[in-house]
Amino acid sequence: MTRTSLRDNAFEVLRGATPGPVRDAFEAHLASYDDGMWRDGPPEHFTASAVVFSADGSHVLLVLHKKAKLWLQPGGHFEAGDRTVAGAALREAAEESGINGLTPVPGALFLHRHDLAATFGRCTAHWDLRIAAVAPEGATITVSDESDDVRWWPVAALPEPTDPDLADCIDELRAHLVSA
Repeated sequence: MTRTSLRDNAFEVLRGATPGPVRDAFEAHLASYDDGMWRDGPPEHFTASAVVFSADGSHVLLVLHKKAKLWLQPGGHFEAGDRTVAGAALREAAEESGINGLTPVPGALFLHRHDLAATFGRCTAHWDLRIAAVAPEGATITVSDESDDVRWWPVAALPEPTDPDLADCIDELRAHLVSA
């Protein structure tokens, strides 16, 4: 898979997002950089993450991010072997949680741009493509080197500290579970 093919997939994913100023900004940023999907590209680049729900949809898997010191959904940078946005998000979630066999939820996408602290080095912002995924029944989790902790949380009782937009993201993506 070439970098161009993954970028083309990102445009395809964005076309499936709700039309409006957020989608327009994501598409414009991606169109501005041939290498905008990659860590070695511009300081503001795309990332992929997965909001992972328990099999019954009542809990969400969050990682205590080492650098950010926040409870967040698993995710991160695209890598050379990634073929699709969804594949990259599922790979990141499996690496950070130890859960294999995650199932993506069709049509569930949340777009989120966030600035980064100086601890992230040359990365100044992430344009995050967040998908929803469901864990297999009885999935067990492990903590990776990237996180201080990994836990299941009730969707209505998220831990602190977390990204202030995460609850809205979870609510929006969880609605796709009901309709799927």
